[in-house]
Amino acid sequence: MQPVERVDQPSCLVVELLNEYGAIARSAVERYLERREPRRHLYDPVADYPLRAGRMLRPSLLIAAGRAFGASVESALSSAVALELLHNAFLVHDDVEDEGLERRGRPTLNVLHGAPVAVNVGDALAALALRPLLDNRQVLGPRLTLRVFEEAERMIRESIEGQAIELGWRRDNVVGLRDDDYLRMVLKKTCSYTTIFPIRVGALIGTRDGVPLDHLTRFGFFLGAAFQIQDDVLNLVGDAKRYGKEIDGDLWEGKRTLMMIRLFQCAAPPELTRLIDALGGSRSERTGLQVRWMRGRMDWYGCVEHARAAAHALAGAARHEYGIAFRDLPESRDKRFLWELTHWVLHRS
Repeated sequence: MQPVERVDQPSCLVVELLNEYGAIARSAVERYLERREPRRHLYDPVADYPLRAGRMLRPSLLIAAGRAFGASVESALSSAVALELLHNAFLVHDDVEDEGLERRGRPTLNVLHGAPVAVNVGDALAALALRPLLDNRQVLGPRLTLRVFEEAERMIRESIEGQAIELGWRRDNVVGLRDDDYLRMVLKKTCSYTTIFPIRVGALIGTRDGVPLDHLTRFGFFLGAAFQIQDDVLNLVGDAKRYGKEIDGDLWEGKRTLMMIRLFQCAAPPELTRLIDALGGSRSERTGLQVRWMRGRMDWYGCVEHARAAAHALAGAARHEYGIAFRDLPESRDKRFLWELTHWVLHRS
């Protein structure tokens, strides 16, 4: 992909609404975190990830999309809480599957408590997410509650399928991948719950299921894909304190990021043989020398620059879809927030 024209830094509106809606959602999430037995090996670690200092992007996006389409914060809040609980469930399970060491600046639950406890905690977080979805009945009524539940079921299924694709690539040490393969995986694993679900559900709630959702889905895909690519880039070049996860963790875990796929495509035959060997084992079998070599080859072949160009192109596509999906909405702070996100995803750190 060719880089699109660079854009100005986003305004402070994104940070402002992430803080405002994030605080509302975080407070509501805490009401669903159990404080009963068994605490040590279940409910205390269940509360761990949700109470760490995340950006609260997903619930904030759902609330903002809902308000842009005419919803109140209160009518969107239970769905936002369910999404945040599911997000943390996915993170716990991802960390176990990736043998991850750090999450939001602290050791992962699998490091702190072991994989068996962490898996059970992830299951508990997913189960807890059902309650706010059911609580929607009090505000949305049975028909719209069911529609939101149907969206959630599809989102969960898509996310699990995307994770399966990525895990399969790593287990089978697949190297014959293209950028389109990565984007199809990201559509399911990241976009489905990070951007597509919150935008679609916000619109459903705000219009009482009264608008077509296709353009919203396309906007969510392009926005979410740009977000994920930037996250992958930050894993290599981000500031360790601000990033909150292990720098070069994707290399240690053998993830097929856009940079890794570019390296597959550019590597000379002897390099590709060495790369396949480096990615062939588990994380614990990988060496620091192998990780440093892969990182150096990515620099040599401009893999980070390739990924950044792709992210800019996708953000440009998101701006195009924004003009279609939201053109009939009245101007508002929340509508502007959705626009500013197309810039923020490229410049966040």
